[in-house]
Amino acid sequence: MNVAIIGASGYTGLELIKILITHSKFNISYIANSTGNINVQDLHPSLKGLIDMPVEVANANEVAKVAKLAFLALPHKTSMSFAKELLALGVKVVDLSADYRLELENYEKHYCPHEDKNNIKNAVYGLPEYYKNQLKDANLVANPGCYPTASLLALLPFVDYIDENSPIFIDAKSGVTGAGKKLNEITQFAHINENTHAYNPFKHRHMPEIQEKVKLLKDKDFSVNFVPHLIPVTRGMLVSVYASLKDEVDVETILEKSYKNSEFVRVRNSAVDIKSTSGTNFCDIFVARNGKALFINSSIDNLLRGASSQAVVNANIMCGFEEGEGIPKIAYAP
Repeated sequence: MNVAIIGASGYTGLELIKILITHSKFNISYIANSTGNINVQDLHPSLKGLIDMPVEVANANEVAKVAKLAFLALPHKTSMSFAKELLALGVKVVDLSADYRLELENYEKHYCPHEDKNNIKNAVYGLPEYYKNQLKDANLVANPGCYPTASLLALLPFVDYIDENSPIFIDAKSGVTGAGKKLNEITQFAHINENTHAYNPFKHRHMPEIQEKVKLLKDKDFSVNFVPHLIPVTRGMLVSVYASLKDEVDVETILEKSYKNSEFVRVRNSAVDIKSTSGTNFCDIFVARNGKALFINSSIDNLLRGASSQAVVNANIMCGFEEGEGIPKIAYAP
């Protein structure tokens, strides 16, 4: 099947190309960004000798001529207008932005006015462990970002056992690539090297997304307190969730049962690390309790499971292919 990559200049665009180059079912037929006029090998020198294609100026009509599915690695607001055009032309869309992840009221409260209200209600949230059946019939997938993916996969198995009167705290740490390719003050080497800091505590846009999905999937209105941090590593994400249980339950068994049939969730018997998932689509999860105090620890590659490889998993499911077709599984270790 021919596929297009729109927004090829950034980190997630590069990761999509790297995965799809060797995919046995998908063929890259169109690559685009906002400027074009360059070969993909020059845009990303690491691809020299691996793929030789022009990078076009993104055009929905041209995509529809050569591709059945498009991956949109675009900023929010930009993505929704392009997705709307593609869907009208009969092209399936996997959107890596935030534009279709939230219900309309929540999106407009935390982002901007939505330009594609008709399609937002048809989007399927692309967390395969919980939405696989819906993904099979989807034409539009809202691919979750790194923070919600790692947080929800850790938290959801325990929602029914957590005391609803106690707050949940999520401490999340991301590699610098999570801030995107565009340079800013906090991602400059002189600032982030040998440094770590929290940003937007209790105000980050992913906090309402996590709360919304817990409500939709489990019908629970938890107080979720989300605090992200930037750490001085290139890629990787480590999430620690702290909560209070209603009873002293067997949390290890609960976690094992929740993901016993999940290809890309690995239950660990000790606290997780980012190196073991770097370069893969795996989410590693560990759980422990002290009486009723609950600790859940998860790890993903922010660019892969938190973006590009999860997008390809979603596309695989949408198109009737095996979930793990072409998906990276070997970590960048040591």
